[in-house]
Amino acid sequence: MNDMSAPELKTAAWSAVGVARAHESARLHVLGQADYTDDIDEVRGTLHAALGLSGKPHAKIVSIDLDGVRASRGVVAVYTARDIPGTNDCGPIIHDDPILADGLVQYVGQPLFVVVADRHDNARRAAKKAVVTYEELPAILSPQAARAAQSYVLPPMRLARGDAQAAFERAPHTVKGELHVGGQEQFYLEGQIAYAIPQENDGMLVLCSTQHPSEMQHVVAHALGLHSHHVVVECRRMGGGFGGKESQSALWAAAAAVSAKLCGRPVKLRADRDDDMLVTGKRHCFHYEYEVGYDDEGRILAARVDMVSRAGFSADLSGPVATRAVCHFDNTYYLSDVDIRAACGKTNTQSNTAFRGFGGPQGAIAIEYVLDDIARNLGRDALDVRKLNFYGKHDDNTGRNVTPYGQVVVDNVIHELVDELEGSAEYRARRAAVDAFNRGSPVLKKGLALTPVKFGIAFNVTHLNQAGALVHVYVDGSILVNHGGTEMGQGVNTKVIQVVAHELGVDSARVRITATNTSKVANTSATAASTGADLNGKAAQDAARRIRERLAAFAAKRHGGAPEAVRFAADTVFVNGQEVPFGELVAQAYLARTQLWSDGYYATPGLHWDPKTMTGHPFSYFAYGAAVSEVIVDTLTGEWKLLRADALYDAGRSLNPAIDIGQVEGAFIQGMGWLTTEELWWNEGGKLMTHAPSTYKIPAVSDCPEDFRVRLFENRNVEDSIHRSKAVGEPPLLLPFSVFFAIRDAISSIAGHKVNPPLNAPATCEAILGAVAAVEAAASASA
Repeated sequence: MNDMSAPELKTAAWSAVGVARAHESARLHVLGQADYTDDIDEVRGTLHAALGLSGKPHAKIVSIDLDGVRASRGVVAVYTARDIPGTNDCGPIIHDDPILADGLVQYVGQPLFVVVADRHDNARRAAKKAVVTYEELPAILSPQAARAAQSYVLPPMRLARGDAQAAFERAPHTVKGELHVGGQEQFYLEGQIAYAIPQENDGMLVLCSTQHPSEMQHVVAHALGLHSHHVVVECRRMGGGFGGKESQSALWAAAAAVSAKLCGRPVKLRADRDDDMLVTGKRHCFHYEYEVGYDDEGRILAARVDMVSRAGFSADLSGPVATRAVCHFDNTYYLSDVDIRAACGKTNTQSNTAFRGFGGPQGAIAIEYVLDDIARNLGRDALDVRKLNFYGKHDDNTGRNVTPYGQVVVDNVIHELVDELEGSAEYRARRAAVDAFNRGSPVLKKGLALTPVKFGIAFNVTHLNQAGALVHVYVDGSILVNHGGTEMGQGVNTKVIQVVAHELGVDSARVRITATNTSKVANTSATAASTGADLNGKAAQDAARRIRERLAAFAAKRHGGAPEAVRFAADTVFVNGQEVPFGELVAQAYLARTQLWSDGYYATPGLHWDPKTMTGHPFSYFAYGAAVSEVIVDTLTGEWKLLRADALYDAGRSLNPAIDIGQVEGAFIQGMGWLTTEELWWNEGGKLMTHAPSTYKIPAVSDCPEDFRVRLFENRNVEDSIHRSKAVGEPPLLLPFSVFFAIRDAISSIAGHKVNPPLNAPATCEAILGAVAAVEAAASASA
C-alpha cells in the first residue's frame, strides 16, 4: 500500500519534462505561417541591398569604376569601405576580417561594395556592373599548400602527453599514412538575411537570421561608430543555422545597418543562394599525416598526428575549431602517449567557420581511420579492436580514464551502450551474412561497420558558458519567457517552455516564448556548442524557481503550512491540504503585491582551460553514442546505398524524446552527406564552383535508409545539467562515421580484407572507384 498522500501522488505522477511534445512552432511551420526575417512586414520606404563581389582570389585593387552601378535602374546609393562610419571589421575574435574589402581582395566572392536600390532584383543586377581592375598576387588554395608555405592565420598548436617517441620504439607494429576529409556547406534553408531599421536618437534595430544576436549587436555598433545600447538585434527564428550563422551573419548585419544609417531609411539585405555560398565560410576541410604504434592485439601504444585545416583568408573561429579537433582526436579511446599537432592554414578562400560539431568530427574521424587500418592489418574485426581501446571506468583503478588534455572521464557508458547496440543490431550475425554475400557476389559488395562517439559538451572558451532569461507571470496565469538562445528549428524554445512549465507546475500551453532580443537579455552567448538547452534551460529554470518560491511563500501565508511544503503540479497549487488553481493563486498574489516576474542566470561550473599547455577541464560532461551501418557498393560504377542504420544515442534523461530522436536522425543524415556526397570544389582561379544546389549535392530523401532505427540510451547525466539531460545537437553528427567505414569495408572485401583502401572523404562515386582500383592493383601485385 502506498503511504503517500493524495497531493504527493498527484505531483509525483505529473511532469512537463521527459515527455514527447510537439515543436512549439510545428503548426506554424506546416501551415506556412511561421515568420522568418524575410516575412516581416516591411516598413514604408524600405530599400534593398546587394553585395558586389571580388572576381579574384588574391589581388590588389587598382581601381573600381562604379558609374555603371550607380546608373542602373532603381539604384539609390553605393557604398564602399571608405563610407563605413566606424570600424571596418566583422571578425569574431581577431580583427582581420573586413566588412568590405579595402585595397586588397583575398578570395573570390569577397564583398567589395554595397549597392542599395528600390528592389532586390535591381540591386542584384546593378552589383554586376562594376568594373574592377586588379593587380593579381599569388594565391594559396589548399591546406597542403598552406602548410608548404607555412601560411597560417594563427600559430600552430600542440598537445603532448607521455613520451610518444619512446612508446613508438617499444611498439611491435606501426601504421602511418595520410587522410583528407573535405569541408561542408551549411546549406541552411533560409539564407543569410538582415533587415536594418533606423530608430530615433541614433538607434538601430536589426532583424536578422543569426545564432548570436549579441555578437551582431557588437559588430553593428562598431561599424556605426556607436555604443551597444544604440543597437537592438532581434531574431524570432532561423530556417536553419548549423553554425553558419554564428559569426558569419555579422557581415550581412553590418552591411545592412551601415547602408540604413547612411541612407536614413530601412534596408534589407537578403542573399541569393549563389552569393551566400560564394561569400560565406564552410566546415573546415582537414588534411592529416598520422603514425600510430600498436601491439599484437591492436591496442594503441603511441599516436602522432599532424593536421592542418583550410582556415580561409582570416581567423574567424578556426582557432577554437582546431582546439576542439585536438580534444576529440581520442574519441572513445584511451591514448597513453600522444603528440597531436594542429595548424590553421591561411588560404585564399572563404574564411571557414563553425559547423555542427565544430572540429569534433574532424578530430575523431582520424583515430577511427587509424583503428580501421589496424584491425585490417591484424585480420581482426574492427569492432573488437575499437572495444579493446575504449576508455576505462572511473572506478577500475587502471588509470585509463584520463584524456590527453587531462580531464578525467567520470561518466563513461560507452561499454554498455556499444554492447546494447551490438546485440540489438545483430552485429555479429550480420557480419557473417555480409561476408557470405560478398563471397558469392563479384560486383556488388556489402560492408558493415559499428563506430562509437564520445563528445564533450561546453564552449571551448570558458566565459561563453553562461546564459540569462526573463520569466513573466501575468495576472491571468499565462507566462511569457525570453532567453538568450536562438531557435533555428532544433527545438530549444520547446524545451525551455517545458522546463518553465515544470518548474511552475503548469501545463506547457500556458507558456509562450518571445523573440530573442538584445534589449531583453543582454550579453548572451551564441546558440552553439550544443549548449542551447543546457544553458538557457538552466537560466529559465532559475527565473521560474524564484517566482515559484515567492508564490509558495504567499500561498503558505494565505492558507497556512510551510512554504517548502507547497507543491506545484498539474496547473494546481497544493498547500496545507488545499488545492488552488494556479491562475487563481496568481491573481491573489498580484493583489497582495507579490512580484510575478524574475530574471534568471546560469554559469556552467567547474570549467577551466589553459590554451598554452592545452590542458584542463574544458567540458561539463560527455555525450555518447554508437551506430551500425550496412551498405552495398557497386564496384563498377562507385554507386552505393545505405541499406540499414541502427543508432543508439545517450541523451541522458531526455527533456523531449521526440525532439531528441529527430535531432539524431537529422544529424546522422547531415553527417552522412559530409562524408559521402557533399564535395566542395574550387577551380584553378580560386572560384568555388559548387555554389548552388545544381552542383552541390546534399542528401535527398532517396539517400535515407529504408530501415532506420534510432533509439535513446537509458541514462542519467552524472552532472547537474538541466533535469540530468544531455545535449543532442552536435554529437550525433559523428554517428555516420559508420557509413563511411562500411563503404571502406565493402571496398576492402574485394581483396579479402587484406588491403587498406585509400579512401578519402567525401566518399563520392569517383572516390570509391579510385579506392576500388587501388585495392585491385595492390591485390594483383601481391598475388
